[in-house]
Amino acid sequence: MRISTDQIQELNHNGESQHRRQFQFLQEELQKKGIDTETVIRKLQDFQVAVPSWALGAGGTRFGRFSYGGEPANLEEKIKDVGLIHALTQSAGAISLHIPWDIPGDPEVIMKLAAREGLVFDAMNSNTFQDQPSFAPINIGAPDGRQEQHSYKFGSLCHTDRSIRVNAVDHNKEVIDIGVSLGSKSLTVWLADGSSFPGQLNFRKALDRSLDSLREIYAYMPSDWKLFIEYKPYEPYFYSTVIQDWGTSHLLAGECGKNAYCLVDLGHHLPNTNIEQIVATLLWRGKLGGFHFNDSKYGDDDLTVGSIKPYQLFLIFNELVNVPGHNPTPAWMIDASHNLKDPLEDLMQSLEAIRLAYAQALIVDQGALETARNANDVSLCQEILQGSYRTDLRPLLKEARIRSGGALDPIGIYRRLEVRDALIAERGLKTVATGL
Repeated sequence: MRISTDQIQELNHNGESQHRRQFQFLQEELQKKGIDTETVIRKLQDFQVAVPSWALGAGGTRFGRFSYGGEPANLEEKIKDVGLIHALTQSAGAISLHIPWDIPGDPEVIMKLAAREGLVFDAMNSNTFQDQPSFAPINIGAPDGRQEQHSYKFGSLCHTDRSIRVNAVDHNKEVIDIGVSLGSKSLTVWLADGSSFPGQLNFRKALDRSLDSLREIYAYMPSDWKLFIEYKPYEPYFYSTVIQDWGTSHLLAGECGKNAYCLVDLGHHLPNTNIEQIVATLLWRGKLGGFHFNDSKYGDDDLTVGSIKPYQLFLIFNELVNVPGHNPTPAWMIDASHNLKDPLEDLMQSLEAIRLAYAQALIVDQGALETARNANDVSLCQEILQGSYRTDLRPLLKEARIRSGGALDPIGIYRRLEVRDALIAERGLKTVATGL
């Protein structure tokens, strides 16, 4: 199914007069504060967030998975679903693939399909946290000559068995090759390796082996590519994770080379971690490469962006709006799991929350804030930040969307056009998207 610009414009017509009144009022109020609304709108139009291929179906839990119906059964259908989201929001102009869940059969055909939907390919994502069907038996050297399968059960890039490390490195090289064929320019490595019991893992040797593996992957990348090293404090292991925090990620990235960076996932922190300070530190060092947006109450909950901690999201963007010249523009991506909602609606809600936090950060008077900081005027600092955060900028977001050809009310139009029903009619109730 495709949604045409004509359909969107026709459905926009009913709400346009009300939007014009709201937008004009907001524009006048912002102009009184010296804010150039046209600049903010242009930045919102340019701001694009990648949708991950694995987020287009219903997510799962340790206890079960409940399909939503009409899920995309292959990569082509996933690209079309991202195209639907982009047509409505005009802010999802990229898709991020996970290999081996979404290996393209014919990269040239896939690239043409993506281009038709207005999409490019963002960072590629490797998978060394699940055993693959292609793993061949290996002789483990036991006296009885028994064999075992290659397995990531006890690690991948850090594994004590070199043959398994080689397998994991080769997989990442394959992902790079696929990415090159699609025009991608970056690889994200999330290393699930770790331990669940004290004494199980030699921490220093595990780090040393991981670094050797990452260096080999980094050396294989084209010179214009970036390596994003993701961190996570726990899960699937619960005693230790090899790359457990931003500091370890930063150390490994620095050892790999100038095109290796840290990737921050909002859910990959212990409760109440000051993520905005981590972001600021990585920007200071020029090592913030990518960002995965989601939200959480307890841990890696992968909830809709902005659904739990919207003020934290704003504070993070207050650091991100002024990326220093020695740090590349980060790669933006949603990384969520949709267990209860229509996945496409959930993604549209996340895109709106991200753009809203970005817009709120753009109207912060950074000069006044810095003056208040230098004067140690703590109350004024809070007033400046919360004044921007509490300003309803949704009319600006709508204006940016309709100027780009998107919908005034993406979810409203999605429902009026009965998109989910059309997808179910086209694909059936029993299709299951590849992924988590």
